[in-house]
Amino acid sequence: MEFNWSVIESSLPSLLDGTLMTIKITVLGLLGGALLGVLAGVARAYGGRVVSGIAMVYVSVIRGTPIVVQVMFIYFALPILFEIRVQAEFAAIATLMINSGAYIAEIVRGALLSVHRGLREAGQAMGLPFHKILVYIIGPIAFRRMIPPLGNQCIISLKDSSLFIVIGVAELTRQGQEIMASNFAAVEIWSAVAVIYLILTGFMALVLRLVESRMRIL
Repeated sequence: MEFNWSVIESSLPSLLDGTLMTIKITVLGLLGGALLGVLAGVARAYGGRVVSGIAMVYVSVIRGTPIVVQVMFIYFALPILFEIRVQAEFAAIATLMINSGAYIAEIVRGALLSVHRGLREAGQAMGLPFHKILVYIIGPIAFRRMIPPLGNQCIISLKDSSLFIVIGVAELTRQGQEIMASNFAAVEIWSAVAVIYLILTGFMALVLRLVESRMRIL
């Protein structure tokens, strides 16, 4: 069998469109997920019984169900329950946001609780309010410890975006499927899709490694 490079060349515009959609879904989903994760993680680490319990239920439900089920629920079930129309792209971003937020919450919780409690007590002895202790004392140390697992979560979320093919989002995998269905060049198209994913994950890993090296305590 001969590898046909012209197939990839003619398919590049569509693959690049899918790549841009994948990046958009991943970036927006992770930004929202980071916000949810920080709130839920702080609630799990320092919240009262009720607040911590709500955060624990959120984390348990999301981590205990597949992301495909979650996106299908948002895209197909919510319109029935609330009589609203949900766009496929919005459903994908919302799902990735909610899903990544649950995993980030556990990363944040673990990092916060790993910081010695003496630092918190020292801040309290200085008369600092809790939010300042969290932002200026506990936060910077915890963030350094979060970077490796956060990097892994970012890469996982990027790859999970391919699962949104089930609701027809025109991301990279969906574009590859449609191109392959029209020309049957499975080897060339899926090789190109795999290489693009490798480039994206490799770039993300490089950026996170640079951030980690900059934040390392000498």
